[in-house]
Amino acid sequence: MTDGRYGEDLFEPGHPEEAERIDAGALVYDPVTTRRLRALGTGPGSRCLEVGAGTGTVARWLLEEAGAAEVVALDRETAGLAALAEPRLRVVTADLTDESLRLGSFDLIHARFVLMHLPERRRLVARLAQWLNPGGWLVLGDALEVPDALDVASAYRRVMDAMWQALRTTIGTDTSSVPAYPHFLREEGLRNVAAELVCPPLVAGSPLARFWSETWNRMRPALEETGRVDASVIDEALDYLASPRLAELGPGMVLAWGRRG
Repeated sequence: MTDGRYGEDLFEPGHPEEAERIDAGALVYDPVTTRRLRALGTGPGSRCLEVGAGTGTVARWLLEEAGAAEVVALDRETAGLAALAEPRLRVVTADLTDESLRLGSFDLIHARFVLMHLPERRRLVARLAQWLNPGGWLVLGDALEVPDALDVASAYRRVMDAMWQALRTTIGTDTSSVPAYPHFLREEGLRNVAAELVCPPLVAGSPLARFWSETWNRMRPALEETGRVDASVIDEALDYLASPRLAELGPGMVLAWGRRG
């Protein structure tokens, strides 16, 4: 297993384009996330933990739309939260894997695109479940690829496969256990466990196409180091993302949730 970390070996927070890349993803996935959180009853009076808060888009929704009593925004790098000046927001700059971390208990804990990058993911699910108040919800969101088995040679497929390999070898990203998240939640004693897979449309010029384009551009050296692609293949895939010929079922997001009895 690699010793690399998200935000250190890839996707450094200080990079001038990183916030834009994160926000492009948020435009796509925030509506999916907030629809689910609202359906689970997140609302006034809730104490919420937002794990991997990024630029704070979900934390802002919890405060302004859901009316949470308090939101704890946890991230290893919290500069992107500086604009959220709100007395009900507590920003914690820390690593979820830090065993000394003590944050209290919560009515909602949400972690999106976090656990997939951490080798300790199964142990961390148990830890997050332990932080729930009675009746509290744990909601986990991570990526799941739905590849076209008939396409193994297109530039798009080659670059996407190179990306997953580079993420795995560089920072330890692993999405293979994402379909097991409902089982993990049930094993932690949570009730009302369920999950869904959402694959937002991948359309040229959309925020999702921009997210993948910016991700691949940021990862160019790592993509080429896999040996799967070279600069010309990456350029061809990027052109395809911006083309009206684009016709792909892009990676989706699994949302899994469970409630402390």
